[in-house]
Amino acid sequence: MWSVLASISLVACGASSDEVRGLVRDSPLDVSMLAVTDVTSQGAYSDHVGEFRFMAREGNLLVVYFGYTNCPDLCPTTLAELRSARKRLGDDGARVDLAMVTVDPERDSPEVMNGFLASFTDQFHALRPSTSDELGDAEDAFLASSSISRSPSGEIEVSHTANAYVVDDTGRVVVEWPFGHGVDSMENDLRILLGG
Repeated sequence: MWSVLASISLVACGASSDEVRGLVRDSPLDVSMLAVTDVTSQGAYSDHVGEFRFMAREGNLLVVYFGYTNCPDLCPTTLAELRSARKRLGDDGARVDLAMVTVDPERDSPEVMNGFLASFTDQFHALRPSTSDELGDAEDAFLASSSISRSPSGEIEVSHTANAYVVDDTGRVVVEWPFGHGVDSMENDLRILLGG
């Protein structure tokens, strides 16, 4: 565990605005070869079919999030913060796309995912792994995890890594935001990474 922590540097939230505030790994994760089933049917990428590779459009950024649509707190909070950060960027906000990988594909149908993500942005990829191996491969590549269980009363309980991952156009994870990092940090980091 210590070696993983040692390989991540964190810039304090009070740092100057010319420094990235999220987590930056000494050796960035390369997710460019990873592909997940894309079920996007709404928004700017509604014509996408098949699989999605984790690379931003040229000169842009892609924010990747592992979550689920029934999430009561972490997922909607993170996506709302991203929406606000993109809005603050003005025209540059259009250079930031979202890709959400559901960790609950049994309940997150394509229709449900598209409706959920469309409430946050029109620039999204709704990613619904078709097998548990596909989800496992995606989580392994991002060093994320999730689990689903049933409580004794029959309620479904989902746990998942609550990081958002910013991926560049080469497929490298250039910064990670743990839950609660906030709109100001997201805006700061996106502005720097977009060169503005």
